[in-house]
Amino acid sequence: MLRADGSGKICILPEEVIARIAAGEVVERPATVVKELIENSLDAGSRCVTIDVRDGGLVLIRVSDDGEGMSREDAPYAFQRHATSKLRSDLDLWSIRTMGFRGEALPSIAAVAHVRLMTATRFAEVGTELEVVGGAVERITEAPPITGTRIEVAELFHNQPARKKFLKSTLTEFLHVSRVVQQTSLAWPSVHFRLTHNGEEIFNYPSAPSEDDRIAQVYRRTFLDQCLRIKASLPGACVRGYIVDAVHAKSARIPQELFVNRRPVRNAAISHAVGEGYSSFLAKGSQPRFVLFLEIDPDRLDVNVHPTKREVRFSDNDLIHQLVRRAVRHALSGGKADELGKTPPIEPSVRRALDSLVTTLPASESIEAGSAPLQPGPKTQLPLVSEATEPYVQVPSAEVTALGQINRTFLIAQVGGDLTVIDQHTAHERVLFERLHRAWATRGIQAQPLLIPDPVELSPPQAALLQRYQNDLQQLGMEIEPFGSSTVLIRAIPVGLGKIDPTTFLQDLMDDLTQWDSASSLEARVRLVLASLACHGAVRAGRSMKPEEIKALLEDWRTEGEITTCPHGRRTSFRLGITDLEKMFGRAGW
Repeated sequence: MLRADGSGKICILPEEVIARIAAGEVVERPATVVKELIENSLDAGSRCVTIDVRDGGLVLIRVSDDGEGMSREDAPYAFQRHATSKLRSDLDLWSIRTMGFRGEALPSIAAVAHVRLMTATRFAEVGTELEVVGGAVERITEAPPITGTRIEVAELFHNQPARKKFLKSTLTEFLHVSRVVQQTSLAWPSVHFRLTHNGEEIFNYPSAPSEDDRIAQVYRRTFLDQCLRIKASLPGACVRGYIVDAVHAKSARIPQELFVNRRPVRNAAISHAVGEGYSSFLAKGSQPRFVLFLEIDPDRLDVNVHPTKREVRFSDNDLIHQLVRRAVRHALSGGKADELGKTPPIEPSVRRALDSLVTTLPASESIEAGSAPLQPGPKTQLPLVSEATEPYVQVPSAEVTALGQINRTFLIAQVGGDLTVIDQHTAHERVLFERLHRAWATRGIQAQPLLIPDPVELSPPQAALLQRYQNDLQQLGMEIEPFGSSTVLIRAIPVGLGKIDPTTFLQDLMDDLTQWDSASSLEARVRLVLASLACHGAVRAGRSMKPEEIKALLEDWRTEGEITTCPHGRRTSFRLGITDLEKMFGRAGW
């Protein structure tokens, strides 16, 4: 039997100690106080929320709103543990539609600070003011009937010196506070948020008509100019928002915002899905940047995972992962896939253009540098772009006008109405990669036997690694077989790649294979190898190209979605629209 008199080893803790322990789970720092109070304001239907902070929130936090307020009868109950207006039974826990619901925030805050509350309901003739000390309501008086609620939290952690000691500097704590305000304002664009620190206005975000406008308020319009819009849905779930295009991705991780049913959260599955979606579009060392809003049926979501509600759990985790990953990839690949990013059937016009690439290049035509000619195949086979030294021929189009080449590396053309500069190698690399990946995803990559197999000497560990994945590589159009103890022969490569340097290619392939065991999926493995194949099969810098070849390469690049990075994340193009040119030459506004 438990005893409260302390005569045994096991005893019941005093009520004030229990309250402080509970407070420690919810109130980590001033920013968590701000978060909980703002969420209460939003649940109260507020259209304007003002946050005033002094000394990073340690001296004072004041949150004022114009919500529905509380009556004199309800106000004291708000400071009792597990008292809430948002739940009526345990069944409600499986369909949370409010920001707060635990009934722990105000009691926990009051246990570690001095709290004063002023509130009034709409049309009330008099308001209510409460003072709470040590978690207990000490005074209730009448107050002016100003609709809404104002809560002041003073001397946070005054009775917990150990917790207060481990807080960071005033500036650091305030940065956490400002982060909370920014995140919440992104999720609630229709609400006016204002933040001051020591009397100085820091943020003032008026009500915005759309999420786009609120993002522009928080991260400036230049951020949106670097972004791609994403939107995709499944029954019971949808994702929308913005991701930074691969060209503007940097090493910085800001912003990486995820909102689930308007709640700013962390979720490893979604973060992984975004990373998988970027995969071959992102340069090494660059990070995805995004602002994503995920709406999901509350019945399929558990927000009761963490005391501060910063984490969520999905009942259909794999399905949500797939939704986000494909939406990101769809946007980065130029939107040439369906809503979930699956590879669509090839359009008839594109099919005809690809078939003409085969028929316009006779098998008997001689090719520079000794590479094998592109063999015409059956109409059902997806041909790939030829290797660098082969004449580049494609169906003509009035949309592309080839203008020339700079330093035998960069192509100059008018694409549509824009002046476009293309890196010939990275653009061709992206074209090859997309077609290889599409062939793999649909019916498999066809192998092209080499007339004279190329022997390559490897170290014994490398030879063993290659032999381990020999069957997998064969599915990707490569036939590589042992030739002695540590020598291998390359007998076939994917159709359309032409001649590649076997030694350098196999060295890159070895690097790819060493990452296979740590790859998160089969597709991640495949993309590593296809990226290497595309890189080695693409036209090189320093190769002279004729105007008709430039035009053909640009047409292929357009067909594949005008993707702005190669599979390894390097930039493929730079564009200047007619408006940009007019501004540069002072013609705008004439």
